[in-house]
Parts: sequence; structure tokens; C-alpha cells
Amino acid sequence: MSIRKTLKGIGRFLLVTVASGLVMYLILLITAKPAPAAPWFAPRPGDHTPLVLAHQGGEGQWPSNTLLAFRNAAQAGADVLDTDMHLTQDGVLILMHDQTVDRTTDGSGAIRDLTLAEIKQFDAAYDFSPDGGKSFPYRGQGVRVPTLEELFQTFPDKRFGIEIKQTEPIETAQRFCAAIRQYQVQDQVLVSSFRQENMDAFRQACPEAATSATEDEVKVFYLLNQLGLTRALTPHYSSFQVPEKSGGIQVLTPQFINAARERNLPIMPWTINEAADLQRLIALGVKGINTDYPDRLLELLR
Repeated sequence: MSIRKTLKGIGRFLLVTVASGLVMYLILLITAKPAPAAPWFAPRPGDHTPLVLAHQGGEGQWPSNTLLAFRNAAQAGADVLDTDMHLTQDGVLILMHDQTVDRTTDGSGAIRDLTLAEIKQFDAAYDFSPDGGKSFPYRGQGVRVPTLEELFQTFPDKRFGIEIKQTEPIETAQRFCAAIRQYQVQDQVLVSSFRQENMDAFRQACPEAATSATEDEVKVFYLLNQLGLTRALTPHYSSFQVPEKSGGIQVLTPQFINAARERNLPIMPWTINEAADLQRLIALGVKGINTDYPDRLLELLR
């Protein structure tokens, strides 16, 4: 009898659990809303389809994350200037991918341990070579590491994709949002970060700016999509910036793309450089493509 009662108890528990889960899902399904349309994605005269995002200004063609690269990318016709952002020792937001200056300049040290004045002494084009180290065409030409403010000042009408690399979420978010508001580029920035704490801090500080899903948020969406449950999701972000594959898993599947469209979430994969890959993604109908070689994508779109 005790075993029978135990089994009945387990059965009731499972039934209640399943019923409760079903009710919760139905509530979420009824109340769920797609992501609101972000002004960043509003069509502009001259936009390409898909949008051409110059990754780090087009680091395959010009020195990474420099005004030289951004100018050339903009003149070539790139729709979006993509960059990465760090905070210096004296609290200035600068544009660089790595946490140190070692790889792309003739200096050394962690950005967080250097002042802006120290970083400005380095040659930001020192290690750029378009031919595998045979030549360094921009070395010694006065190319410096730019600040975020210099980017906004130089390109007041351009759209930007800006990734927060820093690990001081609150200070970075506050300084970043202050610059966005000062230059009134709320509708021109699309902010991303791999770190959830960075994005949480930024969204709280600057709710008016559009953000992309973090790595954790992409994982949640991917899992929900595998279960067919994405219609119950109300996204707190405006887009996906994702690789085609991650850890051996194909992220960009037709199923994922369709689910994202249902939730009004444009997809802009990174970092796509080969012509065959670019053509395949164009055919998939993604919103934008982030590439180190904007000239290749622009040529395919002509």
C-alpha cells in the first residue's frame, strides 16, 4: 500500500507540475510581445541590402579601429562603422579590440593601466600589414588610437556598432551613455557585449539606445527555439549579432532565422570575409553582415 500511495503521490506531483508549467507558458504566450522596432534599423537613403558593417573599420584593409580605417570604410560606402571600446586609467573611452595595446601598436601594456596621453603616443598602424608582414604601409604616418568622442565628432551622421569590452560595467556604462547623450546619437548606436553584466549596466544607464543580445541571451533564444517556445519570449534587446557557428553548433539555421523574424529581431552575423560565405548569407536575407573586408561585400552588392 505504501508503494502504491507513493506512486500516486508522485503522479499527482508530476501532473500538477506539468499543468502549472502549461498555464505559465500560456500566460507568457498571451502576454509576449515582439521586440519593438529600433530607430537604428530605420531605412536610410543609400542603405545596402544587407547592411555593410565594417568590422573594426575593415581591419583586413586598414589599421584596426582607427579613424583612418573608419574614414576609408565610410568613403567606400559602408553603412555601419563597427568598433570596440575600452576605458583608460584616467577614465577615457578609447577604441581598441584587445585589452592591451601590444598587438596593434608599437606600445605595450593593459589599456586599464595606461592614461590617454600615454596611449596617444603609440603608433596605431604599426603592426598593420596587408601582405602578411612584407610591408607596413601606414607605419610612421601619425595614425593614433582614437577616442569614442573623436568617432562621434568625425562621423556625426553615421551609424555605429559598438561593443563594450570593459570589465568595469557601471563606470563604463555611465561614461558611454553620457557621450551618447552629449552627441545626440541615441538612434545611431547599436551596443553589444559578450558580458551580461556590461549589458545590464548599460541598459539601466541608457535605456534609449538599442542593444544586441548578449551571449547568454542568444543561448536562451537558441534553446527556446529548439523547443519551439520562442513565441512566449518578450525580448529586451533589438537584434542578434552572432557567428554562423559556435562551438561546433550551427547557430544560423533557417529555423533560428524564422524565429528571430517572428520576434522582430534582425540578424547581423560576424565576421564574414569569404565571397562564398557572403553570398550565402545574402541569400538567407540577413539584415546586415559584419566583415573585415567591406570592399568585398560592397562589390557583391553592386
